[in-house]
Amino acid sequence: MELNDANLQTLTEFLRKTLDPDPTVRRPAEKFLESVEGNQNYPLLLLTLLEKSQDSVIRVCAAVTFKNYIKRNWRIVEDEPNKISDPDRTAIKANIVNLMLSSPEQIQKQLSDAISIIGREDFPQKWPDLLTEMVTRFRSGDFHIINGVLHTAHSLFKRYRHEFKSNELWTEIKLVLDTFALPLTELFKVDLPEFFEDNMETWMTNFHCLLTLDNKLLQTDDEEEAGLLELLKSQICDNAALYAQKYDEEFQPYLPRFVTAIWNLLVSTGQEVKYDLLVSNAIQFLASVCERPHYKHLFEDQNTLTSICEKVIVPNMEFRSADEEAFEDNSEEYIRRDLEGSDIDTRRRAACDLVRGLCKFFEGPVTAIFSGYVNSMLAEYAKNPRENWKHKDAAIYLVTSLASKAQTQKHGITQANELVNLTEFFVNHILPDLKSPNVNEFPVLKADAIKYVMIFRSQLPKEQLLQAVPLLLTHLQAESIVEHTYAAHALERLFTMRGPNNTTLISPAEMAPFTEQLLNNLFKALALPGSAENEYIMKAIMRSFSLLQEAIVPYIPTLIGQLTHKLLLVSKNPSKPHFNHYLFESLCLSVRITCKANPTTVNSFEEALFPVFTDILQNDVQEFLPYVFQVMSLLLEMYSNSIPSSYMALFPHLLQPVLWDRTGNIPPLVRLLQAYLQKGGAVIASSAADKVSGLLGVFQKLIASRANDHQGFYLLSSIIEHMPPESITQYRKHIFILLFQRLQNSKTTKFIKGFLVFVNLYCVKYGAIALQEIFDSIQPKMFGMVLEKVVIPEVQKVSGAVEKKICAVGITKILTECPAMMDTEYTKLWTPLLQALIGLFELPEDDSTPDDEHFIDIEDTPGYQTAFSQLAFAGKKEHDPIGDAVGNPKILLAQSLHKLSTACPGRVPSMLSTSLNAEALQFLQGYLQAATVQLV
Repeated sequence: MELNDANLQTLTEFLRKTLDPDPTVRRPAEKFLESVEGNQNYPLLLLTLLEKSQDSVIRVCAAVTFKNYIKRNWRIVEDEPNKISDPDRTAIKANIVNLMLSSPEQIQKQLSDAISIIGREDFPQKWPDLLTEMVTRFRSGDFHIINGVLHTAHSLFKRYRHEFKSNELWTEIKLVLDTFALPLTELFKVDLPEFFEDNMETWMTNFHCLLTLDNKLLQTDDEEEAGLLELLKSQICDNAALYAQKYDEEFQPYLPRFVTAIWNLLVSTGQEVKYDLLVSNAIQFLASVCERPHYKHLFEDQNTLTSICEKVIVPNMEFRSADEEAFEDNSEEYIRRDLEGSDIDTRRRAACDLVRGLCKFFEGPVTAIFSGYVNSMLAEYAKNPRENWKHKDAAIYLVTSLASKAQTQKHGITQANELVNLTEFFVNHILPDLKSPNVNEFPVLKADAIKYVMIFRSQLPKEQLLQAVPLLLTHLQAESIVEHTYAAHALERLFTMRGPNNTTLISPAEMAPFTEQLLNNLFKALALPGSAENEYIMKAIMRSFSLLQEAIVPYIPTLIGQLTHKLLLVSKNPSKPHFNHYLFESLCLSVRITCKANPTTVNSFEEALFPVFTDILQNDVQEFLPYVFQVMSLLLEMYSNSIPSSYMALFPHLLQPVLWDRTGNIPPLVRLLQAYLQKGGAVIASSAADKVSGLLGVFQKLIASRANDHQGFYLLSSIIEHMPPESITQYRKHIFILLFQRLQNSKTTKFIKGFLVFVNLYCVKYGAIALQEIFDSIQPKMFGMVLEKVVIPEVQKVSGAVEKKICAVGITKILTECPAMMDTEYTKLWTPLLQALIGLFELPEDDSTPDDEHFIDIEDTPGYQTAFSQLAFAGKKEHDPIGDAVGNPKILLAQSLHKLSTACPGRVPSMLSTSLNAEALQFLQGYLQAATVQLV
């Protein structure tokens, strides 16, 4: 693509179309941009647009498109083509910092993120002048430019907080400090020495000064949006907390003055939303200080504790009108904060953390102080529930904070404060709200009650949980999105709980009276306004199916229609990945459970699902393709041993290269092709023989990639196992040549394991003579080289029961059914090979990995490609290609050696006695005795 006006004009038009709400306009435009992004100069055209376009919307759109392009393509993935040309990479790095600093704020943020992504890959080795270029801009004196530099520096350096220690990391951090620390300190206060630690006095004095600053010019009238002063002070509280946690020794002299300043700040700051971040960071500072043993003296006075409880904790636990607004009008955000823990910067969460921090050393006094508050709040509520319901809400929150000592996602609260009687509180204050006949009255208190059951589920006795279940079902019909979402989530969590013998705590039998109501109310809840794609409800549907098993079969004909209709709707514009995942999981469970009860129902599932699947495939809905392939595999695997014509019609399309270019498609597509081969290898060989080369083309692509070679072996093993031998005769030699080339050029432990299993499977299927002949036809004496250099030294690395069995049976055949092993120069390998096989049986697996290979298996899917999400309920049973033909490979070895020794008497015992080590010989004697045979 040339850098010219015509191309800039074309790009502008397509970018504009990507903003169109109509998918028939938007989708083709997105496809076009996807198709041209591999061209040279494409990123430079985007940069030109975001700099020079007269239309501000196009400039921002170009900036976002550029950032996403960088995110998808900048990383160079081994074995894959470089998606951005070297001249483009050089030009981007030469111009982007300047562009970022001279752009308006919206664009500056996108380019700053792009610099961070590039920096993560290229800094410092491939972009050594990045920091010096940024540092020189400090001298500009322009606030906008300095802010841009600091924002970019922050996003580049913040990963250092979480990286593992290594020499490379220390070297990089030293380079950053050498280049950046002095100019940054100078920016804060001119003419300072170079290191922060030496300048603690300077930094802390200025921090303290800014924390107590009250500049009338910086105050804002806006009650919602934090102003500059609030943001500055909240950042200083955050910094102080970081110093108190990480460098408490150096920070100790400054701590008392910060505690005083932050305390004064807390008691003088109002309840407006704009102060939320400031108050939450200030409370988090106190929480991090009070947990540390050498600061506990600051808090142990009873008056101090009472004062903190009264002036900081209780006021910040109140349910404010802003919370009420979020509860009603922005339920998704409210749920995210309250349920998923993204409430890290809310006042309530900070106050809750402070309660837990104080309870570490002062559990008794704090519980006593708060019990008084809880009782008085509940008494206020009882006087006039309609007016005072917020008092009860705060009381429940306070009890939850006090009682929770340790929590996990899986079990809820796992360790509780023994001074709080959770069961009594449940009976007296939670159950009445759950039992209330009007589910739409006091929705906040109903949501609180449901959440109480959910988080204390591991602490409450089972009979109380069973009492709650039918009540939760009625709350699924509540109009409030938060309330019915919490009810669905609570049911889902209860259904995952395990009882004493690892079965579910709540059994299908205990749910039998409520099954119809449960399923009805869950599906009705999806029709409530605001919950059409509610991931919690869909997850609860999935979990209910999983718990109830065959009890759902009578309802499936109705439910499958509702699920497929929902799938058709969401496939038009997939926007909720979790909802979509649970939807597909529920479909898999429907198929699995119903077909287990009656295998012939697979046809009715195909009738329901295939029209929607066809629609998804034709419209290339990338997010859904990996799921569709998994469900199709599940359906096809249900057949006994045939492939319906509807599947065969689709087979050629599955070999299209474009599908295999997307990383997320590879595991499910390989599994689907394996299902095709397993059920209809012969049909493919006869009616789609021209597609065999396409199948092998897929294998060739996969085997060349270090990330996907194991998938290549899965496919190849299925081809060898299920295709009629004559259909692949012409390709066999070429297959091995490809494998040997890869072995020579890029040998990894994972590849060797796959190679060994495949070679032995080939031997099991076609015989040891065929294996020896094909190796030696590629290159004389190749068979011996592979045994000596690969099989004997590496077979100990093979893992997995089925894989080990294949190798054991294959090696047994080589030892006992290959004449060349007895009568040629290969004979010298016979005993070492037997020794290796006995080692495979008796020695622990060799799981060592060469140093340079540690990170090969970690799949880094570049950027925004649809990742592969394994459907738990589409799981596939492990397949054993040898099956019952061999029960115990050790017995097989003994019987095969007996047969060989009968054919050539005296040879086998003499080979064993001269070179097999004593320990191995002892094991072998054991196998022979177990098989009741002898060697002659």
